[in-house]
Amino acid sequence: MPVKNQYSELLKMSSPCEKLIHRDITCTYPEHDVFKGQDSLGQEVLFNVMKVYSLVDCEVGYCRGSAFIVGLLLMLMPEEKVFCVFVRLIQEYRLREVFKPSMAELGLCIYQFEYLLQEQPPELNIHFHSQSFHTFMYASSWFLTFLPLPMATRVFDIFMYEGLEVIFRVGMAILQYNQTDLIQLDKEGMSQHFQKVIPHQSDSCLDKLILRAYQVKYNPKKMKKLEKEYTTIKNKEMEEQIEIKRLRTENRLLKQRIDTLEKESAALADRLIQGQVTWTQEAEENYMIKRELAVVQQQCSTASVNLEHAQDTILEL
Repeated sequence: MPVKNQYSELLKMSSPCEKLIHRDITCTYPEHDVFKGQDSLGQEVLFNVMKVYSLVDCEVGYCRGSAFIVGLLLMLMPEEKVFCVFVRLIQEYRLREVFKPSMAELGLCIYQFEYLLQEQPPELNIHFHSQSFHTFMYASSWFLTFLPLPMATRVFDIFMYEGLEVIFRVGMAILQYNQTDLIQLDKEGMSQHFQKVIPHQSDSCLDKLILRAYQVKYNPKKMKKLEKEYTTIKNKEMEEQIEIKRLRTENRLLKQRIDTLEKESAALADRLIQGQVTWTQEAEENYMIKRELAVVQQQCSTASVNLEHAQDTILEL
């Protein structure tokens, strides 16, 4: 079935992701005229595309970041065409792995981006570390949403030719352009700068950022090597997690066994104590019986002696 016909048919169906999509839809380019206002036409068609894709690709389902890419496309073309283009993007540009619930590809992108940051003059990277300002705190949204508008429109055009490489380049250019300001800010200040200042810089310096982006050193072979390195690390972490899970299960079973043994030990101790009490009582009873027996034996002996004396007396008479 052609994708357009498939879209029309799936549009009639319901998706388990609908509540999530409705919840997030108002946060997608809320200031843009196409999506401004609750229940706007833009929000309606954005919901349609996201719902249909969640039905087409159940493994990915719905990811909030993907709504920004769909929203960007909806500014340029009708919804059915947007759906076709988005499906193609997901399949051919590494985006499917980025948007999966595990976000494994996003983790790889952050790992590679951190390497690029380390290759730059160290001041900014040192400052980020001193403030515990981690890469994912600002760069994740760049890979998920293609950067803020209107920067995203320009970046998207380049992305169609170069893929995610342009996100790495423009991201590094943004950091270089803002380095002087960022190293003077604390963690909260940097967070505010990324949220409120950087999104509006493209209004005045987008061309400068793009030019600077292509001065960034980007080595595809090195990035491929980093991908293998990251995969090795993740596989090792997975093995460690499996081992930890096994040890936790073993530990839980041992604790259950210990609890059972402790209960059995307590029961045996109770029985032992009860046995000791019973033995003490029986020993005391035996002692009393022996004493009584000794008294009786003494009385019997005395009676025998008296009887012999009496018999002798009788004989003498």
